[in-house]
Amino acid sequence: MVSNPSTGPIGVFDSGVGGLSVLRALWQHLPNERFYYVADSLHCPYGDHSPEEIQTLSLGIADHLYEMGAKAIVVACNTASAGALTALRAHLVDIPVVGMVPALKAAAGLSRRATVGVLATQATIAGHLYREVHERFASDVRVIAQACPGLVEQIEAGQINSPDTEALLIECLAPIIAARADVLVLGCTHYPFVIPMLRRILGPEVLLLEPSDAVARQAGRVLVARGLEADPSSGSAVSTLYGTTGDPAAFQHALHRLLGIDGAAIGLTWKQGRLLQAEPHPSY
Repeated sequence: MVSNPSTGPIGVFDSGVGGLSVLRALWQHLPNERFYYVADSLHCPYGDHSPEEIQTLSLGIADHLYEMGAKAIVVACNTASAGALTALRAHLVDIPVVGMVPALKAAAGLSRRATVGVLATQATIAGHLYREVHERFASDVRVIAQACPGLVEQIEAGQINSPDTEALLIECLAPIIAARADVLVLGCTHYPFVIPMLRRILGPEVLLLEPSDAVARQAGRVLVARGLEADPSSGSAVSTLYGTTGDPAAFQHALHRLLGIDGAAIGLTWKQGRLLQAEPHPSY
C-alpha cells in the first residue's frame, strides 16, 4: 500500500466495459480522485460463471488492486457484487469495498402499479444479495425479474444501436411489458449503455433506474467517513489508468465508443489465480 492512503487511487472493476457507466459517475461525483479501472474481459460475462468462479475472480482482481495501492474498491459489476461482495469485505479488511445493490427499494417506492421489472444477469437474479433486497424492500410489489442472455456480449461488441440488439431486448422485455411494469431496474452495469434503445421500446411511461450515481455518492460518503478523500491540491496528470485481461486495443476502442474519450490500457494476465501485469504499468 502507499504510505499516505488518501493519495492512492480508487480501484474499480467489472467483467468488461459495463463498469465504465459507474466510472463515469465516479468522475462526476469525485473529481479530485484518481482511479484504476480493471476489465476482466477474458472472463466476460461473469453471468456465465459459477458462484465459486465469480468469487475467485473477484478476489484475484481485488488483490491486484490492493497491491497497486488502491485505497478503496468499487465493484462496478452487479454479478460480482451478488456473488462476492461479502467475501471481498471479509478478505480486504484494511480498505472499504463498495458494491452494487439492486435498486429494488427505490423501484418499489416509485411504482404506481406496484409492478416492477428487473433486467439482470441470471447470476445476479439467483444471488443471495438480490433475494435479500427483494425480501426486505420489495415484498409488497410484484417483481418480474428477467435475464437477458447475450445482451452483455452485444454491448461489449459495441452493438448498442444494432437491429440484433433491439430484437434481443424486445424478446427479453416481453414478460415485463406484458405485466405492465412501470419501473424497470437495470441490474447490470452494461445496460445503461442501451438506455436510448430501452426508452424507444418501453416508451416514456416506464421509469428506468440504474444505480451508478447512487454508487458514486456512496463511495464518496465512505471516503469521507474513513478520512480517505483526496486533497484537491494534490492533482495528478494521470487521473485514470486502465487494465484489461482482454485485448487492450479493443478496450481502448470501447472506451472511445462508450464514453467518447481516449485512454491507453495495459494488458493484464491471470496466473495461478493471481492477476499480473503483462507489461509495466505507468505510475501515478
